[in-house]
Amino acid sequence: MSAYNRSRLTKSIKRALLLGTAASLLSPIAMAEEKDGAEQVERISVTGSRIRSTDLQEYTPIQTIDASQIDASGAVNLQETLLKNPAFGAPGVSRTNSNFSTASAGVSSVDLRNLGSNRTLVLVNGRRVVAGIPGSSTVDLNTIPTQFIERVEIVSGGASAAYGSDAVAGVVNIILKKDFEGLEFEGQFGQTTENDGEESQLQVTFGSSSADGKGNVMFHGSYSDQGAIFSRDRDRSAVDQISEGLFTGDVNDVFTARRPFFSSFPPQGRFTTGSGDDRTTFTYDPNGNLIDTFSANGSDTQAANGFNRSEFRTIAIPTERYLLAGSANYEFVDGWTASLTGNYASTQTVTAIEPFPFSSDDIYSEDIPAPIEYAQYIENEAGDIEKILLRNAFVPDAIFDAATDTNGDGLKDITFARRLSDIGPRGNIADRDTFQITASVDGELNDSWYLNAFYSYGQTKESQVSSGQINVQSFRNAFESVIDPTTGEAVCLDDVANARGFACVPLNPFGEGSITPEAAAYVNASGLLSTFVSQKVAAVSVSGDLFELPAGTLSTAFGVEYREEESRDEFDALQQAGLNAGNAIPRTEGQFDVVEYFAEVQVPLLADLPFVQRLDLKSAVRLSDYSTVGNTTSWDVGLNWTPFDELKFRVNRSQSTRAPNIGELFSPPSQTFPSVSDPCADVTLTSTGAASEACRADAAVLANINSNGGSFNQTQSDIQGVSGFNRGNPELKEEVGKSLIAGFSYAPEGIPVLEDFDFNFDYFDIEIQDAIVSTGRQFILDQCYGGDTSFCEFVTRRASGGSSNSVGSLEFVDSAVTNSGGTVTTGYDIVVSYTKELEDYGLAGDFNSRLAYTHVIRYDDTPLPGAEIDPFAGEVGAAKDKLFLTTSYGYEDFAVTWNMTFIGSSYLDDQFLASTFDAPARSAGVGSVTYHDLNARYHLNENSELFVGVNNLFDKEPPAILTGVAGNNTGTETNAGVYDAVGRRWYAGFRMKF
Repeated sequence: MSAYNRSRLTKSIKRALLLGTAASLLSPIAMAEEKDGAEQVERISVTGSRIRSTDLQEYTPIQTIDASQIDASGAVNLQETLLKNPAFGAPGVSRTNSNFSTASAGVSSVDLRNLGSNRTLVLVNGRRVVAGIPGSSTVDLNTIPTQFIERVEIVSGGASAAYGSDAVAGVVNIILKKDFEGLEFEGQFGQTTENDGEESQLQVTFGSSSADGKGNVMFHGSYSDQGAIFSRDRDRSAVDQISEGLFTGDVNDVFTARRPFFSSFPPQGRFTTGSGDDRTTFTYDPNGNLIDTFSANGSDTQAANGFNRSEFRTIAIPTERYLLAGSANYEFVDGWTASLTGNYASTQTVTAIEPFPFSSDDIYSEDIPAPIEYAQYIENEAGDIEKILLRNAFVPDAIFDAATDTNGDGLKDITFARRLSDIGPRGNIADRDTFQITASVDGELNDSWYLNAFYSYGQTKESQVSSGQINVQSFRNAFESVIDPTTGEAVCLDDVANARGFACVPLNPFGEGSITPEAAAYVNASGLLSTFVSQKVAAVSVSGDLFELPAGTLSTAFGVEYREEESRDEFDALQQAGLNAGNAIPRTEGQFDVVEYFAEVQVPLLADLPFVQRLDLKSAVRLSDYSTVGNTTSWDVGLNWTPFDELKFRVNRSQSTRAPNIGELFSPPSQTFPSVSDPCADVTLTSTGAASEACRADAAVLANINSNGGSFNQTQSDIQGVSGFNRGNPELKEEVGKSLIAGFSYAPEGIPVLEDFDFNFDYFDIEIQDAIVSTGRQFILDQCYGGDTSFCEFVTRRASGGSSNSVGSLEFVDSAVTNSGGTVTTGYDIVVSYTKELEDYGLAGDFNSRLAYTHVIRYDDTPLPGAEIDPFAGEVGAAKDKLFLTTSYGYEDFAVTWNMTFIGSSYLDDQFLASTFDAPARSAGVGSVTYHDLNARYHLNENSELFVGVNNLFDKEPPAILTGVAGNNTGTETNAGVYDAVGRRWYAGFRMKF
């Protein structure tokens, strides 16, 4: 037998890990030792409880992912492994769904039960971690060194009584390695079979213990680099497209692509003169010739003049990480240990999107077009004031001759729209630095009482530089240029701009490549973002045995914890004011602190009776005093019944609270550009219904209808040009989650075939009251037109048309945070594991398999008290059925693992179907998707291992969720948080340990 083959003890531990329950997982770790001739058993605690015990009981289900599963996945980031577990929903932020984020792009978050990352508490070694996104509690898993992880324990259901706010959906507890000895080195490289998305990582772990065994020091360092994947390099996303159903209004066309659907903001520009019947639009053909017609997507007689944005977009954001982690512990007195742990992560992400779509509306109001003729008043020789008309220095004759005075000021004007390719693509480079340090003391007060005290400090800083934006005032100054009669050269008209010392450079917007590098530099305005998040936590807790009861020992734990959170984020002045033609995002800053008192008790009720081997009760309570929302209370009560060794039943009822985070409380109005469907689309002068009547009651909408032959019309720019502002609410209070978890574990013994299986079943029911929500914009629109008209205060329509947008089209749809929501999710988890030494069948090797399956029975939101329930169960991103199956076979020095991930068929959002197509729920959806991964490992000797793997083995394409369809992630043409937008990829590497 080689060194790779495990003893029966090791195999039993492997079986326990596959089972995924804390009791079976940790019991082998707490093995008995011989000390002075007496058996001593270590007391340990599990995730979800602070009580130390030698006989661990399950009151809530715990699924476990161990280091071997992480290794077999080939994952560079822990998020990739966790998301395969069906208990997790679509992540709020990942490498593949955040390319258009103005901040925190590339962060890796997790989301239990699809209840939001702010309701999933991520811990490291049972302690809180500083957030990676300012204003939130969301932890960035980029900061966790993957190969430094011993295991991950996932607790479903409310756990606020044990850990405080944010654990409404559950807890992800990342347990890092400890007491490691030796040197371990690992290297890995991989890429997609499209020859992009290169991934490489190197890591080393070192540990050493003191000669007397009382101390241990560990160090870990790693580097990883995940390359970009561009939209242009996947056929499905290489060309701009949109759902045909948005134009036909037929739900059967929702998955039919109108391709190409180019942007109407081309690099050569689009210039409109006159108005009404005299309106003419000019552009340039591919040869640079001025033509008096424009077609974004072309026709039978004209080539397309539009712009393919997909050429610049990104499916997966490149991410580079440097990670350092270390720990030291020393038993300075018998039974007392001091520990110091710390980690540092430096992450860089790069986003890339198309050059800025700029129009005359950005520098002039929609009611005032861009002047190409300017009045100058001079004193003549007679001393009279004389008006002289000056012409724009660069305007072509054809455009100037066709131009008219459309605003009544006596001067010719035009409107224009242009892609600023001369300025360069937009994007940002973000550098994030996170560090966390924790000092703790842990010791025995006596034989049965223990004390733990710790202090932790963490902070995250981000510095972001963005490109491709412009200073709108500088652009206006540069655009308004004339020919200097003395020099014959173009000069800026504004003498003030010329005299400011900024050296105003005339800018020619007419034609592709017409903006000189000097003019581009003059109008360019690089954006800056600086963020800071800090967290301080200090806690002391005591646990031990109170007294003996007939059924066993009554144990308790209690303590106090103090936490302080601070966050701020600040863009540059132009961004805050919206003067770079982008989102107006003001500074956000806030802080809070909380003092919490907690207690927990475990009561053995019955023992050693027929059908009652054990019956135990556990209860916990946490009282919190926040500087923001005041006092809150969390509690849980759990019952564990063991009829006999092989069977355990558990039930837990809990109340969890989540206090509003800093962003929800203190965020001022911050601009965004959402995708919504206008309820007034296709409304006519004669259409009936509450929505039609409400739309026609809006003067701007009626003007649109009258000017378009009796039907409301939207241009491409109208559909793509909706903006809005999100804002916080300092009056928020905490939200409350009520959870019921009930299930059983069954590990049969002595039954042929079944004795190699372990079964777990758990039912979950989580209800969130007074949920903190940002009211959905589609809900706001649907209520405004045909429902509660008070929501119309959040809706602004354009009172007149502009260069790109129509009168009556949506300009702003705002949203605010309130305690107005309610959320309920119910379902069940099934975990089945199988472990077999095949020699029992006369075969060689070991076989292990584990299946985790989640079925969602109900998942719905109530946007407002009394409002109609909005069901999500079975919609894209919240599939009713998800499954993960892992199977491995090992023989001597060789092992192979096959993983299968199944995502059930899903429907499009019912609100989207109703508002866009007037179609019933479940009238359009996508089929189920199955992914297969394969990994093989070979031990060269007892110290070294080679491994190779392929993820998405059969190169399964993601479902087509097209631009304009709810759930689409821009640039991917699918929902990249749910489905694999990358494709088949391979990796290979080695591990060495000495």
